[in-house]
Amino acid sequence: MKTLRSHLRTATLALCAAGLFASQAVAIPAVAPEQASPIVLAASDCYAIGQQVAEQNGGTLAKASQSTRGGQPVCVIVVLVPGKDGQRPRRSEIVVPLN
Repeated sequence: MKTLRSHLRTATLALCAAGLFASQAVAIPAVAPEQASPIVLAASDCYAIGQQVAEQNGGTLAKASQSTRGGQPVCVIVVLVPGKDGQRPRRSEIVVPLN
């Protein structure tokens, strides 16, 4: 009886490990590396654009992300602009075309 339990425990652990490896293998993206590069570059471009927009508005960059609006790629920039007379900062969302 004791050996049956140890065999069942070993089999259960082996099945769990196999399921873990199989789920990680399925989670690997099926996108070719050539297609993944432009997305990363656009994201860094949006960050650089966001830095410039924040400087122009006298605020700090809170978020910069890429989106598609009207079929065109755009950067959605969120800037925190300091409030007047000690008030809370204002959140300003600015959409800039990605060129």
